[in-house]
Amino acid sequence: MQARYLVLKNGSTYEGVGFGSKKVVHGELVFSTGMTGYQESMTDASYDGQMLVFTYPLIGNYGVNRDDMESLHPSVTAIIVNEIARLVGNWRSNMTLTQYAELEDLPGISQVDTRALTQELRDEGSMEAVIVDDLKPETIQAAFDQPLASTSAQSASTNSVYQAPNTGLRVALIDFGLKDSILRSLAQRNLNVTVFPSTASAEEILASHPDGILLSNGPGDPKDLDYVLPTIRILEEQLPVLGICLGHQLFALANGANTYKMKFGHRGFNHAIQENGKPATYFTSQNHGYAVDADSIEATELEITQTEINDGTVEGVRLKNRPAFSVQYHPDASPGPHDAEYVFDDFVAAMQDNQKAGI
Repeated sequence: MQARYLVLKNGSTYEGVGFGSKKVVHGELVFSTGMTGYQESMTDASYDGQMLVFTYPLIGNYGVNRDDMESLHPSVTAIIVNEIARLVGNWRSNMTLTQYAELEDLPGISQVDTRALTQELRDEGSMEAVIVDDLKPETIQAAFDQPLASTSAQSASTNSVYQAPNTGLRVALIDFGLKDSILRSLAQRNLNVTVFPSTASAEEILASHPDGILLSNGPGDPKDLDYVLPTIRILEEQLPVLGICLGHQLFALANGANTYKMKFGHRGFNHAIQENGKPATYFTSQNHGYAVDADSIEATELEITQTEINDGTVEGVRLKNRPAFSVQYHPDASPGPHDAEYVFDDFVAAMQDNQKAGI
């Protein structure tokens, strides 16, 4: 077993045992509090370019299968675990997590004190880190001199238009780093989906005669995608809009609100949210490092619909005068609780009402 080292930008060093790819990596280090769902997390494009710490102590015990991927290949640049399972106990498994990491050239490091590491990231915030084979100063410096792994929604987006056909209402989905589980949730509602690149114009999208617009999740800073804001403003004047995760942040920016980078973000499947003004609460799946600034909402036509119970983060907004709304969490879950699946039903209802009104 090869010793490898995780070195943080602040100089902290964690020794562990390498598995998977032996390449040196440089990325933003973040953590997930999910007890399960390591496979979906690794392939979620919202983690594009990030090194992912799993806080649950045993990872890999149910292996890897073909059906639970959120994209074809891993989006993370490395995974850090306390213990990687030696045995797999799941009839659906096609391979072990170690075998998957080797197949996908994904660096991993185990036997790391992930409890201490997570506490450090909570105290100091997400930060750059590298995985290296030795602690020579020149080795560490050379690793940090490598370009920081990309966290671009434009690179995570599809490059071409494609369809997920069905028999129901037509949805134009703008892809900023789409999770496949969103497509599955739409298919369960018989929605006829056309997926567009993040650079598609409003004219191109409207030419597909959609009944509604969905803004997908994705990685990175929403302010790097200012080119899409005019498109959102045009589309929301004509059709119902639903934004998810990064799509929520872009929807807020397009309507005059502001966003900010969080200290360590929300990444996990146990985030409790509350409907504003109502007793209803839900547990949600989340993965984001940026959030909508609540104080910036007041001067806009938006209103806050949901907040995170623990830290008050804005979890949902809607336009006061249009059937357009967004949520910060993943109503598709995958993994995580399915409390918020109703969001897709609300979107369908908005499209149906819009059709009836002849708008």
